[in-house]
Amino acid sequence: MRVAIDTGGTFTDCVYAEDGALRVLKVASTPRDPGEAVLRALNEIAGPRAAEVRHGTTVGTNALLERKGARVAFVTTAGFEDVIAIGRQARPKLFDLFFEKEAPLAPAELRFGVIERTASDGSILQRPSANELRELAGRITAAGAEAIAVSLLFSFANTQNESAVAAALRETGLPVSVSHEILPEFREYERGCTVLINAYLAPKMQRYLERLDDGLRAQRSTLAVMQSSGGILPATLAAKEPVRTILSGPAGGVVGAMAAARQAGIERILAFDMGGTSTDVALVNSKGGLRMSKESQVLGMPVAVPMLEIHTVGAGGGSLASFDRGGALKVGPESAAADPGPICYGSGVQPTVTDANLLLGRIDADSFLDGGMKLQPERTREAFAERKGGLAGIEMFAEGIVRVVDSHMEKALRRISIEQGYDPRDFVLVSFGGAGPLHACALARALRMLRVMVPSAPGALSAYGILISDVVRDYSRTVMLRPGDPALAGHFESIEQAGLRDMRAEAFEAQAWRSADLRYAGQGYELAIDWNKDFVERFHLEHERRYGYADRQRPVEVVNVRVRLTAATEALPFQKRGAGDGNAERAVVNSKPMFYEGAWRDGRVYDRRGLQAGDRLSGPAVILEYSATTFIPPGAQATVDEHENLLIEVGA
Repeated sequence: MRVAIDTGGTFTDCVYAEDGALRVLKVASTPRDPGEAVLRALNEIAGPRAAEVRHGTTVGTNALLERKGARVAFVTTAGFEDVIAIGRQARPKLFDLFFEKEAPLAPAELRFGVIERTASDGSILQRPSANELRELAGRITAAGAEAIAVSLLFSFANTQNESAVAAALRETGLPVSVSHEILPEFREYERGCTVLINAYLAPKMQRYLERLDDGLRAQRSTLAVMQSSGGILPATLAAKEPVRTILSGPAGGVVGAMAAARQAGIERILAFDMGGTSTDVALVNSKGGLRMSKESQVLGMPVAVPMLEIHTVGAGGGSLASFDRGGALKVGPESAAADPGPICYGSGVQPTVTDANLLLGRIDADSFLDGGMKLQPERTREAFAERKGGLAGIEMFAEGIVRVVDSHMEKALRRISIEQGYDPRDFVLVSFGGAGPLHACALARALRMLRVMVPSAPGALSAYGILISDVVRDYSRTVMLRPGDPALAGHFESIEQAGLRDMRAEAFEAQAWRSADLRYAGQGYELAIDWNKDFVERFHLEHERRYGYADRQRPVEVVNVRVRLTAATEALPFQKRGAGDGNAERAVVNSKPMFYEGAWRDGRVYDRRGLQAGDRLSGPAVILEYSATTFIPPGAQATVDEHENLLIEVGA
């Protein structure tokens, strides 16, 4: 039995296949120990049966965002100890006189230099002495370090010195992250930060995954983890390289959105995943595959391992609303999370986006989670009345909260589309997450998009993406060669064979995909191009598309070679439904007023399980289902397709 479990800030979502059908389970998250909710959910799903558990985790993400990782020592070539603090010349806020960079994860007293030197061509100029390494290990232990990151200059060209340093430091018994094992590429700042983040997260992730793995083994189940690049990673490797899991859950959402869009015959989508704590957005071409980046940043720090191009903002159903000193309404990024949760859940005290949607008539108090959780509208109304400030009424306060959070999410969608040269009107907004379908139509209208797609079981689409993801391992190497250099084939072959051996050791038969990072000689940035016979011409074309020009007379340089090993996972498509008569009346369960643009309007409430392919309905309407609620505003029209997707024409 294969089960995908995605831990969110408010709910833990589970998807699994049983009796030929996909099933969904949502349980409350347990922020103090996320593994508790995972084990409880698996026990409810599988009982005594063995299962292959695939996990989307936020443990590493939260530890990094909250600065609750290990006390980590950074070891590098003598003279380069402060490279992680100096960084690059780029200034993120040019006109902010009070801007301060995030402090490095390793403070000055935990940065250590080793007297060694490897040349840029890989030749060893000076080796570290055994006495110095013994002394270094003692200094690190005395400093109270809990983990060690090792990133020596030019270790990607020759690993001998770095291997010797790592071997000596492992005698301390501390977890050691080594740059040539995690990221054998040039650029010492990006490589150093990536390895430092890995070491910062390693102790906490190791403890969490080992404890969870022990609990699952007691239930005769196995554990694998979703990684940020959109593939499954064995739990043992995820514990050693947690930097690859920073976007674990959101990556599952992108994979799920792409699969749902491909199944519906939609090629270009903006994936919009709004959960309880945050919103994740991505631009996807369902035919072209996932868009990767090796230039991602978290809290201003580069993360150079492959990651899906996902942009995250602190806007979710649990985002807290308040007034600032000037009386302006603000929403997020702080969240009520699962504990205490929104006011309407029974324990929260501060207004949230979920509370606002309830008071606007867009969430049904008696049907939440199929009636598994009774919401408390009166308690929510009383709290809003006390906190509405100078606004005219409770509804105006609630609608203001929704408009403010919508503006945050609209900016995120603009960033991945308009700011990258894409017109959002050419895309379909695929909305999912527990809160996404409540806000999708408003965002589509703000961006002048024509259509919204709400997949089946939208609140669990991230877990579905994890369930169907392939097992993936990524390998890379900096080479700095001309395109015609015969040595390129040898580099590809050696890292491909190493990757295949790793996959076979995990009992996977994998297929290799080659790519390379190319640039014009002298440039400081590269473009990733699939490796085939016309890769140079494709580089010119991509450079012209991205930057507006191509120079075919200028020499081209191959900077990095990359190999992705993929072991395919059995597909589990959403079921098809037979066509109905086009009349959605059979699915109506209630009629009630809904507040929209300053006025109450009569609307209908539908049960999504009663809708059939070909059914059409108009807004204002609310569509209920177990994992999420969809709000269709006045002027919008929705149709159900054969895969149970809601296709909404949003109107003006």
